[in-house]
Amino acid sequence: MTADLMGRVAAGGLLAEGRPVVVLFSGGRDSTCLLDLSMRIAGLDAVRALHVNYGLRDAAAADEAHCVEVCASLGVPLEIRRPRRPETGNLQAWAREERYRSAAELAEPLDADVAAGHTATDQVETILYRLASSPSRRALLGMRPREGRVVRPLLGVTREQTAAHCLARGLTWREDASNESDAYARARIRTSLVPALRAIHPAAEENVLALAEVLRAEGEVLDGLVDQVLDGRQEVELVRLRGLPPGLARLVVQRLADRAVGHPAPGTARRAEELLVMADNAMLDLPHDVRAVSEEGILRFVRRSDVVRHPAAGRPS
Repeated sequence: MTADLMGRVAAGGLLAEGRPVVVLFSGGRDSTCLLDLSMRIAGLDAVRALHVNYGLRDAAAADEAHCVEVCASLGVPLEIRRPRRPETGNLQAWAREERYRSAAELAEPLDADVAAGHTATDQVETILYRLASSPSRRALLGMRPREGRVVRPLLGVTREQTAAHCLARGLTWREDASNESDAYARARIRTSLVPALRAIHPAAEENVLALAEVLRAEGEVLDGLVDQVLDGRQEVELVRLRGLPPGLARLVVQRLADRAVGHPAPGTARRAEELLVMADNAMLDLPHDVRAVSEEGILRFVRRSDVVRHPAAGRPS
């Protein structure tokens, strides 16, 4: 089982011999499996581990101590970060930002990838969560195997398989009790929704993943159509936009908005009808720091915060 799993992960190409990698190491089963596979595929000298102790749980200190012990036994250099907890705000979002910021700081000088232990099981839960919370085709694509430096070598591996690998290799891990708590939407999906779907069809999870692959392949075709419409430009004529099929028009405005702010701006496509009827020399503020600007029959998007800092640069003339 372990040799087969290592072969499958190596064949994915996200881990390679000698390629530097920083492993996000929580001490759980998935990150423990990932750390072991990274060592065996990339080589010990290419691997670093990062543990971020957010101090959010009573078990945080024990988790950190476990990670120190595991890395010492494996001979893997371990970096520990203890960011200061904010007094307000979304703690999960803060923790995610701190984790990837710290990883980027370690990875950049080494020109290394950052490996996250997301599995096929996590992928299913992510897609189901987005299906309920975000009405967009892109949301159903799930997590990508590579996003910039971040790689997810275990996306084709289930949580049960990572546990089996750890047991076979004699590796211990820590369990996070919050993973089973009804206080979090992801845990409710894991403990209630996924079992209900399995009861409807035993291959429910595999079918969800297969659907994501189909949508991703079809998305490449749609991206090609958007490329043809824009032809490398950062704006589009409103008259041309109005002549496109509604679905393609939505994709075009979504692409332009994403590019303008430098990150996904979900929800812009759903405002396409408003954008199509914008008057000349008009502006429309949208979520995610996006501003749509109509000038002389041309629709473009800008980052709203940039306009606030430099009013003259973003005001329609």
